[in-house]
Amino acid sequence: MYSRPFHIHEDDRLIMKKKDKAEVGNWLEHLEFISREIEYLIPLESRTPGNDLLSRALYAIRRENTLQMAALCRYENSMVNALECDNMECDAFYLNNHEKNRNTYIEHLRKYEALKSKVFARLLKGRGE
Repeated sequence: MYSRPFHIHEDDRLIMKKKDKAEVGNWLEHLEFISREIEYLIPLESRTPGNDLLSRALYAIRRENTLQMAALCRYENSMVNALECDNMECDAFYLNNHEKNRNTYIEHLRKYEALKSKVFARLLKGRGE
């Protein structure tokens, strides 16, 4: 069944705000998944002897992920204020803030993905493959 999230009578600003809110919701869901994934990676990585740096990096990225989720939750709660904008300067502030949050999120994902690749490479190396 197709659900129409936007209505013809809505203005462009409201549609963009809804899209931004949905996007932040997706980011938060993804970060929650990453949190669960990290909880699997930590014990897996600890099974391979040697390099303590990866273990510390996993604990650090877990902390960063938690902080990123908290920041995005605060941002999501503040998004309601954007609806009260009545001039371009205010709209630009919230648009720039959204882009800043998007860039921070993407940067965090790249960092996590690089670390995850290192963990998998080490796990494979530890198995003699």
